[in-house]
Amino acid sequence: MEIDDPIAHGFDAPRLARIDAFVKARYLDSGKLPHAQLLLARDGRIVHFSHQGAAREGGAPVDESTLFRIASMTKPITSLAFMMLVEEGLVALDTPVHHVLPELKGVGVYAGGGGGVPFVTRPTAQPMRMVDLLRHTSGLTYSFQNRTNVDAAYREGRIESWHANLTLDEFVAALGKLPLEFSPGEEWNYSVSTDVLGAVVARVSGLSLDRFFAERIFGPLGMQDTFFQVPEDKIYRLSDCWTMQEGTGPVLYDRGEASAWARFPRLVSGGGGLVSTALDYHRFNTMLLNRGELDGVRIVSPKTIDLMTTNHLPGGSDLAAMSRALFSEATNAGTGFGLGFAINLDVAKTLIPGSVGEFYWGGMFSTAFFVDPVERISMVFMTQFSPSMLYPIRRELKTLIYSALTR
Repeated sequence: MEIDDPIAHGFDAPRLARIDAFVKARYLDSGKLPHAQLLLARDGRIVHFSHQGAAREGGAPVDESTLFRIASMTKPITSLAFMMLVEEGLVALDTPVHHVLPELKGVGVYAGGGGGVPFVTRPTAQPMRMVDLLRHTSGLTYSFQNRTNVDAAYREGRIESWHANLTLDEFVAALGKLPLEFSPGEEWNYSVSTDVLGAVVARVSGLSLDRFFAERIFGPLGMQDTFFQVPEDKIYRLSDCWTMQEGTGPVLYDRGEASAWARFPRLVSGGGGLVSTALDYHRFNTMLLNRGELDGVRIVSPKTIDLMTTNHLPGGSDLAAMSRALFSEATNAGTGFGLGFAINLDVAKTLIPGSVGEFYWGGMFSTAFFVDPVERISMVFMTQFSPSMLYPIRRELKTLIYSALTR
């Protein structure tokens, strides 16, 4: 791995260095985060790659080989896999989901019940389509939303448990028995949509999701350290993962040496199941920045990447206006959603530096990435702490990164 001179790529080196000092002082020395890793690139060339803190409790420091649970940074990979099948003419964005997953045919919108009372539903105004899965307008939800009787039913049925309950097909069948939060296309709600999309990829391709990823994406891109199950000979590289527990503070959520990710999941989650490294995800970012190609290998066409990174929210809306749950905050004004990514629509409304057309997302363990096609910048940030929305570190990192630009 080579790190280029940041000055030659339009960055001020002292200003880049102050990013690490900021993270150390505000997050590591304070005990808010266990460790941090930041990879910054321009034109695909790494110009800054820093590692701070121990990968495991009392263990060795984080380094370039450290493995991290990337959670919802899995979603763009699943979305790309689906778009590969679209390019082959096997499915389309306006295909009704039930044409591939008949278990979801006839699913209705919540109209009453729950909490021990049978659900009452009304018909959807229009069918759930593949585009609804990609942009989170499907009407599905997440159990951790803690808002409605529908997400309570998700919790009661443990339908999102990766290791101890349902297979991917059984997961889809369970969703077919529960109401939607709203009629598809009418609202935006962060949800298990991309897990359902993973089931679509498996059904349409005839391959298991993990095999499709390995053969069609990870192998061609040289992403040798990205997988749903950490191999036995690599488990020593997996970092510890922490979570905030109310009343007691940070507690160890998943110990690296005895991790649940050492076992193959019963539910293969296209919405959040992958483990990866900063270097591997950097390769994925660079392929996106190059509009579908890396090192002479083309994954999808440039026009497919253009389509994925365009705002697809109905009426050109943004998350602050269209979401009724997570990501409805004012800080998401000016942010749309494409086919697997959030999209910067209006830099002024976001209140932080950036570029129109920049796309990004993150994971529940506070990992994050962004790709800026205007400035040709990409970033990968790795740590292992949930919930990801507890601290504003992602916005702070963006501000510090853009403040280091000289041209």
